[in-house]
Amino acid sequence: MSEANLQGLSTLVTGGGTGIGKACAARLAADGAAVTISGRTRASLEAAAETIASAAAHGGSIQIVCGDVTDEDDVKRMVAEAAAPTGALNGCIANAGGGGMPMPYAAVDTDEFMRVLNLNVLGTMLCMKHSLPLMIAAGGGSFVGMSSLAGHITHPYFHAYCAGKAGVEAMMRNAADEYGKDKVRFNAIRPGFIATEMMEGIPRDSEVYRSYVDNTPMNGVGQPEDVGELARFLIGPESRWITGQAINVDGGHCLRRGPDFSSFVA
Repeated sequence: MSEANLQGLSTLVTGGGTGIGKACAARLAADGAAVTISGRTRASLEAAAETIASAAAHGGSIQIVCGDVTDEDDVKRMVAEAAAPTGALNGCIANAGGGGMPMPYAAVDTDEFMRVLNLNVLGTMLCMKHSLPLMIAAGGGSFVGMSSLAGHITHPYFHAYCAGKAGVEAMMRNAADEYGKDKVRFNAIRPGFIATEMMEGIPRDSEVYRSYVDNTPMNGVGQPEDVGELARFLIGPESRWITGQAINVDGGHCLRRGPDFSSFVA
């Protein structure tokens, strides 16, 4: 990938205040993109923006916008503000998402199931719905949906999270088919265990953590920057002929089996 060839591009990264979203935004800004990060917590966004600004280069910039991806009015505002720096929108990384407490299906609270499903599926769909007209008007663009290893191989007790991430991948494939004629590309990223704030709740001396490492051929865990590098490639012109794909960033974990969360459930 060539440095600076994201100059003039405007991108939105949802859930950009921490972890993977922050790493994606930093990588884009480092190659010249005008990046907007969104999230629900202003303090996290402000702290992330300060870090990202220090890494920005080649004219790259960062701005923040607070909002909830499950609220359509908020998403409209996020998208509009992301296009403001250049007057166009060229890319969107729908990173905002998450799961809940692992539990067997027979014990799942229905409201909690719907909350997780809405966060991952509805939130991604709303970002697609409102970013698409702007990317089409710009002559094309790239949309990246954040899936997971859990959207591809079984993760017992992850209930709505698995369904939600599989739904994200289905949307990327269908949108890629629908909007290829408009030069808008849609791809999904499948992170495995990435050392983010969200994964700090898994003790490093636990059976759960060991099950991740034991099932990873590269024998470790990933870093947010590992995902950020792929996201930058998918947003940039180097990936112009790639669409409708779901790409793993998991150290080979997908070659074996999902993690063992039975001790959490117990």
